[in-house]
Amino acid sequence: MSFNNGMFVLIIIAFLLSLWAQFRVKGTFRRWSEVPNQNGMTGYDAARHMLDANGLHDVPIEPVRGSLSDHYDPINRVVRLSEPVYYEKSISALSVACHEVGHAIQHKESYPMLALRHRIFPIVNFASGLAPFLLIAGFLFNAMNLVGIGIIFFSVTVAFQLITLPVEFNASNRAREIMVSEGYIRNEEEKGVAKVLNAAALTYVAAALISLLELIRYIGIFNSRD
Repeated sequence: MSFNNGMFVLIIIAFLLSLWAQFRVKGTFRRWSEVPNQNGMTGYDAARHMLDANGLHDVPIEPVRGSLSDHYDPINRVVRLSEPVYYEKSISALSVACHEVGHAIQHKESYPMLALRHRIFPIVNFASGLAPFLLIAGFLFNAMNLVGIGIIFFSVTVAFQLITLPVEFNASNRAREIMVSEGYIRNEEEKGVAKVLNAAALTYVAAALISLLELIRYIGIFNSRD
């Protein structure tokens, strides 16, 4: 099997892993959305308490439409929770809400990987928009100089995804530790929290793996034609 064929197979496997990860995170979220937490806290309650306990009284929490649309906005310093997470009193709601607050705490403490991600985001936004066009044009017209530039731009996107991994894992670890120490969940509920957060983390791992394999494949093609 040639290098290109081998890489293509690996990319297909990674793509299937990504689909499975997305299916798993939705299924896991749905499963633990049906399990109420014993303290009767909504996602908003947990997020507000966690923010205040960490001196982030000025960070608001806003409900947004959609499923799993939860995120922390570092520019406006706002925690945005999807309506199911914001209003429900489930294990899933607490897990997701506290994870997003974990990002707000990272921001406050200038967590190095989060600071790096914020710093390179404008470059990534620019590079990710141009990379596909450069790669397509380069391969279409056999212009290896364009392919080379496209690879450089695409590598910035891959680097961003790899930097995102420790940011997400760290936010989840912070969330789990605080949820236990502050008594948001009982011991028997930790299993559900771990399942929700681990399933979400897997989607980032799969996405980064696909991009990394694609980058390696592009580099291999470039070297073979150079």
